[in-house]
Amino acid sequence: MSQPESAPAIDAETLMDVAGALASYPELVASFQELQQRLLNTVHFEFLSVVLHDPVHNVMRVSLLEAATPITVPLSLELPIQDSPAGWTWQHQQPLLMHDLDQEIRFAPSVRLLRKSDIHTFCAIPLTTAKRMYGAICLGSSRENAYGDSDLLAVEQAVVQVAHALDAALAHEPAKTVEDRLANEHEHFRLLLEINNTLVRNIDLRDLLAQVSGCIRRVLQHDYSSLCLYDPLTTQLNVHAIDFPEGPGAIRQELSFPVADSPAGRAFSTRNPLLINRLNTQDFPSKITEMLIRDGIRSGCWLPLLGRERTLGTLNVCSLLESRFTQADIKLLSQVANQVAIAVDNALAFQQIADLKDRLAEEKSYLEDEIHSVYNFDEIVGESAALKQVLDQVRTVAATNSTVLILGETGTGKELIARAIHDLSPRRGRTLVKLNCAAIPTGLLESELFGHEKGAFTGAIAQKIGRLELANQGTLFLDEVGDISLELQPKLLRALQEQEFERLGSNRTIHVDVRLVVATNRNLEQMVAERTFRQDLFYRLNVFPVSVPPLRERDGDVPLLVHYFVNKHAQRMGRHIERIPAETMRVLTHWHWPGNVRELENIIERAVILSPGPVLNVPLAALGASAEPPPTEPVRTLRASERELILRALRESNGVIATAALRLGMKRTTLNSKMHKLAISRSDLFVR
Repeated sequence: MSQPESAPAIDAETLMDVAGALASYPELVASFQELQQRLLNTVHFEFLSVVLHDPVHNVMRVSLLEAATPITVPLSLELPIQDSPAGWTWQHQQPLLMHDLDQEIRFAPSVRLLRKSDIHTFCAIPLTTAKRMYGAICLGSSRENAYGDSDLLAVEQAVVQVAHALDAALAHEPAKTVEDRLANEHEHFRLLLEINNTLVRNIDLRDLLAQVSGCIRRVLQHDYSSLCLYDPLTTQLNVHAIDFPEGPGAIRQELSFPVADSPAGRAFSTRNPLLINRLNTQDFPSKITEMLIRDGIRSGCWLPLLGRERTLGTLNVCSLLESRFTQADIKLLSQVANQVAIAVDNALAFQQIADLKDRLAEEKSYLEDEIHSVYNFDEIVGESAALKQVLDQVRTVAATNSTVLILGETGTGKELIARAIHDLSPRRGRTLVKLNCAAIPTGLLESELFGHEKGAFTGAIAQKIGRLELANQGTLFLDEVGDISLELQPKLLRALQEQEFERLGSNRTIHVDVRLVVATNRNLEQMVAERTFRQDLFYRLNVFPVSVPPLRERDGDVPLLVHYFVNKHAQRMGRHIERIPAETMRVLTHWHWPGNVRELENIIERAVILSPGPVLNVPLAALGASAEPPPTEPVRTLRASERELILRALRESNGVIATAALRLGMKRTTLNSKMHKLAISRSDLFVR
């Protein structure tokens, strides 16, 4: 690089002084404006700029800019010397005149910006004195071949005035610079100390931003600030907090937007501060940019929040005015962002610990409530073919994550089957969370299922974690799912399909990984036909149906269950039952048990209470049965009566088994089983 010995290049410290002088000295601004007026009388131009050389980064930077029409060349634009016409002028210390930018192939980045501003003629004049080479003064016109040699001479003579004004200002600059710099450093130190104290006192990020913004505003005037945090689950930035006294505008808290094509996204992705003097959708074509512009934002600083292990998000400080911020502001705000990042990192860690603590407390409370009703897989007692078929289905589906629909009458042990599915699944190390949908009022079921925020409704005095969130990475068992109201079913369907939901009173989406097992004693297909249950939800639940047989179809399992319940309750009560009368066992075996296993257990528990001695004393009167052994003939008559009842239902249904099952109030599979057991064939329908 050739440089005249009489005019040395400015060093970094001098560049800072020059930049400060340009901004601080009214006489320099007046000289620049006077230059503009003088040139307007002799030379046509749309813009006039001062471009200085930065020796630290070895780039050319636009330091002053005046334009008669909108121009795409931003203030503080930095370009490498080889890409800048002003750089060529500074390097060669010669004027540069480009008559037609449409034909120009040099300085591509600069020429592209100038063409966008409809500039066709451009010239650059060295801004140099005997003491220093500052840079260049540039001007441009929308006309082609707008300047000739006489125009260049007039500009060169006028530029001398600005160059000497710079020399004169810098002669007095050292003392003023030191004084101003010390004052600024003192003010900045006070700001950072005040922000540090604010961060120490605040854990809530929303309160934190408002106070930090207030501290910054005393040193750096701005109109808008926001805190955006990155959500790794959605790969989007969320507006976590806003301080916008002129608002509220289009941008609200909890708003999410993609990282791509947004100012905050650029700062987040590059991990570098971003200064924008004129916000536009050409450089940042995104909806969030459109919303910022709609709210009046014209310039701003977007600063990454660099945490210990990852980039947390961005701190954004904006103005309703163009070109409101400088590189010095970026430097100060970067220091503020570093402090805020530490606070955000700590707040997120604290929140994570608090959420985990709340979840553990909820799990502890839930498990304490459930501790007396915990069942083991070993408690599924029986050897009947019907039960073994169900257990085979359980083993098949347990290893998957598919939804299971357990069907069966009340008291058949549907919860035991649900627990068996969970215990045999890969999720057995996490919680099985149970919710009986019929036991909770409809108005509270939504809160119980999805949780709520403090103040979401009258009586919501604290945040509550819902059962779906509590079952994350585990299994959720919804008993009596047929009792869920039609109003709540769409929200449940969305939670099952998308594995996401919002607590009542919150816009924040919570993502979960839950395996669902549901049970009902109702005919969901009939409810769908009657429009009391959503068809799409039924299809979502009916992935793998398991039908638990009633106890009356498990005759051989009754003696095993009787002995099991006797031992269980005798041990709990400290009784010693050694014998069960044969006639008692015969009555228990032949009873039809409308309450199924639950009814049997209640009868046995009552019998243990009433049996102080070694013989089990069952209150057979409670079954409507005699303690005497039932005669053989009535048993055959009962069998014949049941056979005749089924035949009559089949005849009335024209032989359609599904219709006959509905008439008899049983499942089609149950009817098929009984027909096989009673040796009923279609030919019997025509025999009277």
